[in-house]
Amino acid sequence: MTASSVLLTIAIVCALWGVVSVLVIADALQKRGVKVNWLVMRVLMPRYVVQYRDVTRRETGRVGPWYYSFVAAMNLALATAIIGLILRASARQM
Repeated sequence: MTASSVLLTIAIVCALWGVVSVLVIADALQKRGVKVNWLVMRVLMPRYVVQYRDVTRRETGRVGPWYYSFVAAMNLALATAIIGLILRASARQM
């Protein structure tokens, strides 16, 4: 397995971690009385993440852990995907 394949696999795992995080965020919001539209979750995802951040900050004075989980997962997915694609492209040129 090449380095680019490993990095792209890590990117996919991180993206799935982000999906799980946003589903937990949506569930937490729903338990707090926020109406969640599950059918258009993909479009409204950024709004729900920001709402979760604001709601948890108001409740506890701190941002909830699932916010950081989502942000970390998406940043890692982006970084590893970009590096993996660059490595794959450079390997094809050789």
